[in-house]
Amino acid sequence: MAATGLARDEVEATLRGLLETRRGHLEVGEAGTLVYRFDPRLIQRDAEPLWSRLREGAWALFARAFKVWIVLMLVVYFVLFVVLLVAALVASQSRGGGRGGGRRWGGGGHRGGFGGFPTFWFWYVFWTPDWRWGRPYYGRRWERRYGKARDGKPRVPFLKKVFAFVFGPDRPRPTRRQRDRSILRLIRARKGVLTAAELVQHTGQELHEAEEEMARLMAAHGGDVKVSEGGVLTYVFPELMVSAQGRVREREPDPAWRRLEPAESVTGNDGKANAIIGGMNGFNMVAAATAPWFIFPELGLGGPVAWVGLVWVPLLFSASFFAIPLVRSLGVRARNRKRARRNLRNLVLGKVFQASLVGDGAQPLSVKEAREHVKDLASRISREEDGAPVRTSGTGVEAELQALLAEFDGEVQEGSEGHVTYRFPAILEEFRGSERMRRRLALQEQEVGAIVYASDDTPEEGDQRELEAFDREMERERALEAYVQAPDRVDILDDFELVAFEEEMKRGQAMSA
Repeated sequence: MAATGLARDEVEATLRGLLETRRGHLEVGEAGTLVYRFDPRLIQRDAEPLWSRLREGAWALFARAFKVWIVLMLVVYFVLFVVLLVAALVASQSRGGGRGGGRRWGGGGHRGGFGGFPTFWFWYVFWTPDWRWGRPYYGRRWERRYGKARDGKPRVPFLKKVFAFVFGPDRPRPTRRQRDRSILRLIRARKGVLTAAELVQHTGQELHEAEEEMARLMAAHGGDVKVSEGGVLTYVFPELMVSAQGRVREREPDPAWRRLEPAESVTGNDGKANAIIGGMNGFNMVAAATAPWFIFPELGLGGPVAWVGLVWVPLLFSASFFAIPLVRSLGVRARNRKRARRNLRNLVLGKVFQASLVGDGAQPLSVKEAREHVKDLASRISREEDGAPVRTSGTGVEAELQALLAEFDGEVQEGSEGHVTYRFPAILEEFRGSERMRRRLALQEQEVGAIVYASDDTPEEGDQRELEAFDREMERERALEAYVQAPDRVDILDDFELVAFEEEMKRGQAMSA
C-alpha cells in the first residue's frame, strides 16, 4: 500500500491475483500477518521454457504436414500399387496367351470409383460418416468407453488410427479449472478446511508443491489462512461451504493411490489395428522395392519419373512411417518410467498415511512392510488389462520413504536387531489441527437461509415474502430480550452524573499535588 498508493482492497486483490497466476508462496508471521513471497522472476505457473515451446511447435507443424503426406502416400499408394500389380499380372498373362488386356483392370462395372475401386466404401472405411472433424482420438481405452456408436460399432475412423500409429494418440490437456474440480470437491468434503498434507494425500504432489498450490487455491477461491491451536497452518474456504440447496454434502474424491497413472502407449491402437496399418505400409515398401523387377518390365515403365514416383518416394515414406514410432518409443519408455515412479510414490503414500492416522498415534513403518504393500498392489494392477506401471524395486520403495521422511520431517527409529522404521508424526498433527479447526469454525453449518427476493415473483408473491421477512425480523428482535436487564426496576440519571466521575478525578489529582 505504501509503495503504490493503492487502497487496501485493490492491493489485496492484486496480490491474490498474482498468487493465482505466478509462482509464489504464502507465509504467516507470528502476529498473524500474511506475507506474499514470489519467485524473483515472477514465473508464470505451468510455464514451459522457450526451447520446449519451440520444439513442440516444430513437432506439431511437422506432424500436420506428415499427416497430409500419409493420406497421399499410404492410402493412395496402397491403392495404386494394388492396381499396378493387378495390371502387371494381367499383362503378363496376356503375353503368355491368357485372355484379357491391360485395359481391363481399369474397366467399368463399378460406378463412382477410381479404376473400379468403390470410393464410397473407401471413404466409409477410412472416415466414418458420423465422425466430427477435429474430434480427438485418445487411444483404445478411450475408444472402448466413448468411441462406440449406439449399435456398438466403432466410430473412430481408420485414418485416425493411422495417424496414431505414427505420432501416437491425441493427448488430453485438462485445463486448470478441470484439474481443480476434484480438489474443490475435497475441500467441500473436508468441511471447507484443508492443509497441505491433505492435498498431498489427494494429489500425490510433493509437500512444497502442495503448499504452493494451496496458496493459489486460496487466492482463486476466496480462502483464508488460519493457524490452529497446535500451530498447524490451515486453509479455510468459507464461501465454498454455502449452497442454495442447503448444507453442503460432498462425497470425498479418491486419494492419490486410487488415481494411478496408466501406462502410455506408443500408438494407442489395439494389436489388430496396428497389424493392418503395419501390413499396408509394409506392402507399399515391398511393392516399391520390387517395382523395377515386377511392375516396370510388365507395364513398360521406366525413366527418372517412374523411379522417383514409384520407388524412391514411397520407400522414403515407408521407412519414415516405421522409423518415427520407433524413435518415439524411446520417449514413451522414459515417460513411463517417470509414471512408474509417481505411481510408486502414491502407493507408498497410502501406506504412510495409514500408519500415521490409523490407531492412537503415528505408528512406525518398516521398509519391509512398505515393500510388501507395494508388491501386493502392483501384482493386482498387473493382472488388469490396462495396468499402471509401478517401480517395484526394493531400493525404489526405500528411496520414496526417505524422500517422504525429509518432506514431513519424520523420525527414524532403529530396533534392537538393526531394523529401521520410520514415523511421520507431522502428518498426524496436521490432520489433528485441521480437524480442530473444522470443529471450531463449523463451516458446514452455514445456510443460505430463506429467500427474500426472486426476480420472477408476482406482486402477490413479493408481498408475501415481505410479510415473512418482517415476521422473521420480529423473531430476531424478541431474541434480543436476553440483553434487557431488570425491566421492573426504575432509577433517575441526571446530566451532572455524566461528568461526576471526571470531576472526582480532577479533585483527586489536585489534592495529591
